[in-house]
Amino acid sequence: MSDFIYLASQSPRRSQLLDQMGVAHKLLLASPDEDAESLEALHGAEAPARYVERVTGLKLDAAVQRLKRQGLPAAPVLCADTTVCLGREIFGKPSDEADALSMLERLAGQSHRVLTAVAVQKGGKRVAALSESWVRFAPMSKAQIRTYVATGEPMGKAGAYGVQGRAAAHIAQIRGSYSGIMGLPLFETAALLRSLGVRC
Repeated sequence: MSDFIYLASQSPRRSQLLDQMGVAHKLLLASPDEDAESLEALHGAEAPARYVERVTGLKLDAAVQRLKRQGLPAAPVLCADTTVCLGREIFGKPSDEADALSMLERLAGQSHRVLTAVAVQKGGKRVAALSESWVRFAPMSKAQIRTYVATGEPMGKAGAYGVQGRAAAHIAQIRGSYSGIMGLPLFETAALLRSLGVRC
């Protein structure tokens, strides 16, 4: 049994969700000389599920190498990636406020999918899962969208919103995994960790 895992993610929400599950974890973050952002680059007209699973796998490869390079004690390594998509179009993290406004104007009044891929590696064994959820935004006026973007909350979040924040006031319906929409689906993650002997 592992006493702890490594979380290779800067997301405070993922760390909080692991705490909620009672999983002890240490952060294993990319150093400044690692080009972590390039791992999220799109490959042509990639299907959203294929994209999010591929990116998660690349992040896990990089984290496992980081663990070896730093000579840290062995423990399972967890990576996750979340993407928002409208049809087959992928909405990543907004590059600036104008990009966030544009994304939210398109998501307003629509249902979209939120896909979160999770992968965990322990030694030579890797397990992975994909969570798919649906979110429907109520119609939003341009003033409402501008007010929300001005809070700064959309920055650094796929689809330019955080379900657990102020955007919740505009979300009419959710189907699927709330924690998955936040960035780490607890049911799937617990099953993966248990399969590798991690207590949840």
